[in-house]
Amino acid sequence: MNTTATETPIALEGGNPEIASAAPPVPHRWGAAEKECLDAMLEQASLFYWGGPQTQLLTERFQKHYPLKYVMPCSSGTAAIHIAVSVLGIKPGEEVIVPPITDMGTVIGILYQQGVPVFADLGAHTYNLDPADVRRKITSKTRAILAVHLTGNPAPLRELRALADEHGLVLIEDCAQAWGARYDGQPVGTLGHIGCYSLNDFKHIGCGDGGIVATSDERFGPLLQMSGDKAYDRVHGTKTPAFLAPNYRITEPQSAVAAAQMERMTGITRRRHALGMRLSAQIADIPGVQPPEIDAKAISSFWFYLLRLEEGAFSCDRTQFVKALLAEGVVAQAGYIPMPLYQFDVFKNHHFFGGQWPVRDCGLTTMDYRKVSCPNAEATLTSCVYLRIHQGMDEAYIDGTARALRKVARHYHT
Repeated sequence: MNTTATETPIALEGGNPEIASAAPPVPHRWGAAEKECLDAMLEQASLFYWGGPQTQLLTERFQKHYPLKYVMPCSSGTAAIHIAVSVLGIKPGEEVIVPPITDMGTVIGILYQQGVPVFADLGAHTYNLDPADVRRKITSKTRAILAVHLTGNPAPLRELRALADEHGLVLIEDCAQAWGARYDGQPVGTLGHIGCYSLNDFKHIGCGDGGIVATSDERFGPLLQMSGDKAYDRVHGTKTPAFLAPNYRITEPQSAVAAAQMERMTGITRRRHALGMRLSAQIADIPGVQPPEIDAKAISSFWFYLLRLEEGAFSCDRTQFVKALLAEGVVAQAGYIPMPLYQFDVFKNHHFFGGQWPVRDCGLTTMDYRKVSCPNAEATLTSCVYLRIHQGMDEAYIDGTARALRKVARHYHT
């Protein structure tokens, strides 16, 4: 502790909190626009997605923001990624390079297609794939790179696309946390070969659950719809599947809400970007506190705000630091996910299918997740602090958060 006579006491030790009132709540997300689409839907003879007016409207509105030729609305972001992996025609034992800090939904489709997730490390403060480590992980079995735009911060897409092109790989973008984010002037999801999006209830925009997978690549585009609809070809009206595919169809009620939400996306994400960048600017010089690094070519949409505490910089541990932030009125938590994906029991035990992993049991891969280590990812998860940020917050709350971080950091700085 580094307390002086002139230092303002932290709230945890009797001082006044920097944020006196409760954090602003997330604004109510549904309104007249959603009701209008739902009312129109109730007049329809069918709620089936194919040819449905609401799904068509969702597709049209999506394409205004993401000018991709082939669009398949589906049941979830997880489904979108599974469809993307499926259209690659990955053979058992072939590999997809992925980041270790993400949701399980990023890797489920790879495993179900009997592919092998290969974990590459992250940039220390970007929380996104490190192109140098991706290069080290490429083998003769690699088929794709799956980049996750974690927290809404765009991954280094130019470098990753160059790697993919150099090695004849496919670049898939997981944009679940990155509605409205842009890289080098283009919306994320449009610089890789295939973009995947989530409409889960907790994302920037949502319809309870839903997703979208899209591409302009003629190799994959015509396969998207069939790969999410039991391999039935709705375009030509045939139901004679040529390959195995799940049923990941969206419904007209989901599409109705999502179509209305799509009109709100830009306003929501621009506001989050402005608030996140405001916070970063105010805490950039706090010793021991490391804001996220955002590429100068990128626009982050801040699904949440993740910073790191420098090891050895404070006399307290992360739990105590966050406890002090909470006392100041900041909505914060210690950490994000509990551990990198490869440390989950399902990976450590290779228990993917009935307690077994067929591709490993058959000798098609030697991957042993017990031996995987990504140092930057592991260090990030033991040192990061999660701050909630959303479009309902105002500048006063963000400024209070910055003051609270400065006060707590000064109090505990060694």
